[in-house]
Amino acid sequence: MIPRTRLIAACIFMLAAGAAAAKGTGYVFVSSENDHAVTVFDSKSWQVVKSIPTGQRPRDMRLSPDRSQLYVIASKADRVDVIDIAQLKVTHSIPVGEDPEMFDLSPDGKRLYVSNEEGAQVSVIDVATKKPVARIEVGEEPEGVRLSPDGKRVYATSEVANMVHVIDAATHKILANVVVANRPRRFAMTPDGAEVWVTSELGGKVTVLDGATSAVKATIAFTPKGFRADDVTPVGIAMTGDGKTAYVTLGRANHIAVVDVASRKVQDYVLVGNRAWGASLNRDGSLLFVANGLSDDISVVDTKTRKVLRSVPVGRVPHTVVIDD
Repeated sequence: MIPRTRLIAACIFMLAAGAAAAKGTGYVFVSSENDHAVTVFDSKSWQVVKSIPTGQRPRDMRLSPDRSQLYVIASKADRVDVIDIAQLKVTHSIPVGEDPEMFDLSPDGKRLYVSNEEGAQVSVIDVATKKPVARIEVGEEPEGVRLSPDGKRVYATSEVANMVHVIDAATHKILANVVVANRPRRFAMTPDGAEVWVTSELGGKVTVLDGATSAVKATIAFTPKGFRADDVTPVGIAMTGDGKTAYVTLGRANHIAVVDVASRKVQDYVLVGNRAWGASLNRDGSLLFVANGLSDDISVVDTKTRKVLRSVPVGRVPHTVVIDD
């Protein structure tokens, strides 16, 4: 039997360790496609902490469930590089197949789901063994990949087929192929998984799918002032933790759209940098980070005031921003 004092001490230690882990480092990570590196910023001073070399053309990034590691797609190296947050260096890599672009992690962190653009596949990779579990044939040029909140479904976009593929995560079978607007790119979901939102770059829209039936529920168009329709190219999308607001980057229109999820109405447009691409929220949803692919910076947007607080120069062609807060 463990003595009472030792048990209490152990509980205090675990609570303290959990609080420290939850707090995060405050680092902001930005992948730069043309610099083959991930730049690390201090979120208070906005000084560069470190530039971490990666495989060629780093793109999509995600934190591990315990937030101790950062996974980075290196598209031209056909792998995912794994960065240790404590050491700020790549500790190992995972082969994921030819020309990977975007990916998602299973809720338990044991599997990667990766879009392979050239092979028209979604690869399922075992993180521990670094081996493929399955390769699922989908439409040409898949990009966005997203798991449902319960981890039971995998959603993948096909840019050429103008489809969203709905995949059973257990059997790796395609459950549905849903036609959406032209050149679908990326996903956001309501926290309960009831709705799946997908951007369509050349269609200039967001399509809203029913999370249970995969039926199209609605489409949302964007009309920022002063831009032609073909300049409005939605790609990135981020949804708040309460599922009430979605932020959509409008590409060449150099704005983000603020959308009320319940009414599906655009509430506002916010001017950011040149070719607004990736979008990421911090954990409490107070800040939105936008990667501007052609002005080589990120815009930090206050979501309450809908104002850009600062523009931070980063590497060449920033793709994704991840915040460890």
